[in-house]
Amino acid sequence: MIDKPFAPACERNRDPILKVLRGAFAQARSVLEIGSGTGQHAVYFAGALPQLCWQTSERAEHLPGLRAWLDEADLPNTPAPLGLDVAQGPWPATRFDAVFSANTLHIMGWPQVQAFFAGLDAVLAADGTLAVYGPFNDGGTYTSDSNAQFDQWLKARDPVSGIRDVEAVDALAHGIGLRLEHDHAMPANNRLLVWRRD
Repeated sequence: MIDKPFAPACERNRDPILKVLRGAFAQARSVLEIGSGTGQHAVYFAGALPQLCWQTSERAEHLPGLRAWLDEADLPNTPAPLGLDVAQGPWPATRFDAVFSANTLHIMGWPQVQAFFAGLDAVLAADGTLAVYGPFNDGGTYTSDSNAQFDQWLKARDPVSGIRDVEAVDALAHGIGLRLEHDHAMPANNRLLVWRRD
């Protein structure tokens, strides 16, 4: 039996995120979560939003832990997780009403962030919604001392990672027909950005 991985941050941020998703995903019926991590967000959000089919995805090495959370929760609206590396695929062949991702863009290198949005183009519905949670900079400037310290820690661990400028990310989103609808301030100097495809 696989021990379930646990991320304390997921427990801390799940309620503020859920509050936003209730509105942002109100019209959605299918959601693709990219970078589902431990699976804690998936089981919490899918349990709270039973009208949504919450499709998780992760890189292959993280799938066993993710499956452990999904199997234990045994929810009817969380199908088996998909193996997905945004840079290499394979991306799902189906389209989703919404896509959600938390704490991923600052872990990826910039080419992977670009691949993230390029892949989204084919899987997000014509009127779909994208919600991305995490820390972001404004015009190359840190929004807090803690984010500056976090960015230094990220780069020391992996030089290609780092907190992204919201303008640069928004430009990638705009390139696939997404319009930034809301920029929600979240606890611990994070943000939840919500784009909609017109």
